[in-house]
Amino acid sequence: MRKTALLAIAAATLAAALPAAAQDTGNWIVRARAVHLDSANKDGTNVPGVGNLDLSINNKWLPEVDISYFFSPNLAAELILTYPQKQTVYVGALGGAKAGTFKHLPPTLTLQYHLTGLGSFRPYVGAGVNFTNLSGVHLDGASNALGASVNLKRNSYGLALQAGVDVPLGGGWLLNADVKKVQIGTKVLANDASVGKFKVDPLLFGIGIGKRF
Repeated sequence: MRKTALLAIAAATLAAALPAAAQDTGNWIVRARAVHLDSANKDGTNVPGVGNLDLSINNKWLPEVDISYFFSPNLAAELILTYPQKQTVYVGALGGAKAGTFKHLPPTLTLQYHLTGLGSFRPYVGAGVNFTNLSGVHLDGASNALGASVNLKRNSYGLALQAGVDVPLGGGWLLNADVKKVQIGTKVLANDASVGKFKVDPLLFGIGIGKRF
């Protein structure tokens, strides 16, 4: 329900902006978005004597900045950035107890196709790659409960899919709504031995403003 409400708010906001839109042009767009991370929380772990850990992380809002360069009116590349985001880890096999925390830095690069000829309504789709670096991994709660040193593999590579829309407001300014699905996963280690993989694979919904120049 929350995601449906957010999409409805974004659609209403963009629709309200249509009368003020102008046909702004330029090769560069810089956007700032507020993004909601909704984790898939797919746990494939299997610890001897325990079984599946049923790991999960918290959903959260985070800031995002992206830079787009247009090779043509239809084709653009977008670099998506944020700062390291802190996540809390929970273990369902331990009654949902807090296992610890980690930080992740997930820069993503996509190649986009922008539809033209629709007036001031400019939808786009994109696909690309994601690299995520994990840092500040502290899973002492899980380690103490399981009697083993629990850790995470530090790097993740995956695909990213994207769809969104820009609505020009005039003077180069625009409103933006954007949805991404990104592959992010990590091996879970117990005493340095792999016990399976945890996939975040988040759905990311963002809304924000941008400047074209």
